Amino acid sequence: MKTFLLRIEPLIWFMFGQGIMIGTILLTGWVLVVGLLIPLDIVSAEALSYERAHMLGSNIIGRLLLGALLVLPLWKGAHHVRSVSVDFHGGDRDTAVGAVLYLIASIGSIVALIAVVRL
Repeated sequence: MKTFLLRIEPLIWFMFGQGIMIGTILLTGWVLVVGLLIPLDIVSAEALSYERAHMLGSNIIGRLLLGALLVLPLWKGAHHVRSVSVDFHGGDRDTAVGAVLYLIASIGSIVALIAVVRL
């Protein structure tokens, strides 16, 4: 299992980096709009209407964006928790913890992608 984790390490780092990008750029902007700009009436509440959200979900580019917003932070979180586990426990449990966390991220990714495709 440890050799498998080492083999997919570049993919995990890629997903981690993209999760940071998504979390930093897109989710921060979304929180800014929903949490500050709409309550202050700087942005119209119609910007988040059902019709606009449905148009986003029915477009292939919008579905890709929604998939990225759901999947990539899962991998970022799994990698962060694995790193914290290594910091606290050393490399003793790294193989087991990494396998469980990446399995959870994989299952969550599959569920999220199925949900996005079925929109």
